[in-house]
Amino acid sequence: MMSKRLDGIEESATFRVADLANKLKRTGKDVISFSLGEPDFDTPLHIRESAKKALDEGKTHYTPSAGISELRESIANKFKENGLEVNPNEIIVTPGAKQTIFEAIQAVLNEGEEAILFEPAWVSYGPCIKLAGATPVGVPVRDEDFKPYDLVEWITKKTKMIIVNTPCNPTGAVFDRSNLKMIADIAIDHELLVLSDEIYEKILYNGEHLSIGQFDGMQDRTITINGFSKTYAMTGWRLGYATAPKKIIDSMLKLQQHSTSCATSFAQYGGIAALDGPQECVTDMVKEFKARRDLIVDGLLSLGIKCNKPDGTFYVFPNVSQFGTGADVAERLLRDAYVAVTPGIAFGPPGKDYIRISYAISQARISEGLDRIQKVL
Repeated sequence: MMSKRLDGIEESATFRVADLANKLKRTGKDVISFSLGEPDFDTPLHIRESAKKALDEGKTHYTPSAGISELRESIANKFKENGLEVNPNEIIVTPGAKQTIFEAIQAVLNEGEEAILFEPAWVSYGPCIKLAGATPVGVPVRDEDFKPYDLVEWITKKTKMIIVNTPCNPTGAVFDRSNLKMIADIAIDHELLVLSDEIYEKILYNGEHLSIGQFDGMQDRTITINGFSKTYAMTGWRLGYATAPKKIIDSMLKLQQHSTSCATSFAQYGGIAALDGPQECVTDMVKEFKARRDLIVDGLLSLGIKCNKPDGTFYVFPNVSQFGTGADVAERLLRDAYVAVTPGIAFGPPGKDYIRISYAISQARISEGLDRIQKVL
């Protein structure tokens, strides 16, 4: 009775772990959750006030499916920061960056085609590709820094797209200019599209964020995706956006018209305030994330757990192979210490010896979590 399209599509591992943690919490257990990638900060006041004002003014009806023109103009100006010259009619506003990725993949991939992703990779890329009838092809990155080192041998006649995520979930790696130039050159040589997921671009501690779409020859073959959830602590607002060649945007728009219709009206006015308003709130959040990163990395290293210091995002991806597989360790931590982490295998086979820890919680809870991990491992 069920749709065969969903055969082989697993539930999101990050939400599954979060649900298990919440069930334990409801029984009275004090669970420290390092599972979901959700900032614990409140949405900045000026953004909330803008959305409230829109509500009070009755801006609660359908908007154009592509998004209100004022927001698309703000997004076009924001893309200039990334070296992208974009017309507002080449932009689509969506109910979240995840929906944007889904729409982009559905718009361009056909049954039997392949899309390359660098593993470990965010849990939802693969399912989105499979739902389009295409095949995800995982390409491992270097163990020492989680950056790509090889790609050509994985390209076949069926390859149509390369997915780039920098800063990267789950590793926190930031691809540098040489990494992106390699990918861009290959995409051009083989006439491939690139989907560039830049949702963590502002949560950066070292180096600079580079959009692959700014490289020569890439703007006409790049789908650049971003959103508000991570940078502005707006996860529940469900607001994302993309720019791409007009033909792709038009196809995404058709899918959106027949599915979600449009992004929430008053949330879009909050998005304008986020992009055009003061950015000190972002600076402050990133400063706190950096302090948390240093705390958790130093704590894990002191426990003898191998862990790279990430250059971006709010995740660490420690190697726990001396204690078992990542799945074994995650189960033990939740069962014996009430500490919820995500098994690295959820991000692809190269992650089997790892766990992902989200440090989007207070420093006090991070310290408590490290104490519990020490007692169990």
